[in-house]
Amino acid sequence: RSERTREQILEAALSFLENRPFRDLTVGLLMEDTAVGRSAFYFHFADLHELMEVLLIDLERQILEQADPWFVGTGDPVPHLVVSLEGLVRVCHERGPLVRAVSDAATTDERLERTWTEFLGRFDDAVEARIRGDQEQGLIPPFEARPVAVALNRLDASLLIDAFGSHPRSAPEPVRDAIVRIWTSTLYGSDVPSGSRSRVK
Repeated sequence: RSERTREQILEAALSFLENRPFRDLTVGLLMEDTAVGRSAFYFHFADLHELMEVLLIDLERQILEQADPWFVGTGDPVPHLVVSLEGLVRVCHERGPLVRAVSDAATTDERLERTWTEFLGRFDDAVEARIRGDQEQGLIPPFEARPVAVALNRLDASLLIDAFGSHPRSAPEPVRDAIVRIWTSTLYGSDVPSGSRSRVK
């Protein structure tokens, strides 16, 4: 029962952020959309910042699961990259308002700024490591990996927030195609035939 209550609170927060910014969120407003009292919130979370951090950790887990084919795959890296980017778009199409809410709040909220910066930084580390590994194998030309990793991740974040951060959401297919084209051409110097891409649901 306790776990169900926690999930109910998290779902209520996601629902709130679909249409309103984090700055408008209060514990009272949040709990109005649940079947439990205000005190239940503090049983599960210290404050609203911890709630947002939990939501972002879960988003990170979902994205990493989708990115796993490219991060750990062997053989031709391009098909693995395409699958991973398609998964990224799927997750962010669903969770775009959360990404927008954290990104927007980070500009004025020091704690969420730190959370958002660390969130992006972990993806920068992972992408940099994969680029360096592929460079060692001669699959990617030699260049400084870190700034390219950061540039690709920030481009993704900006595009995904713009496309999926508010209603109505953009169609996912053009966003997916743009991201795939930029990543594959930047890293591997190639475009991906349309037949090798699956449709984003």
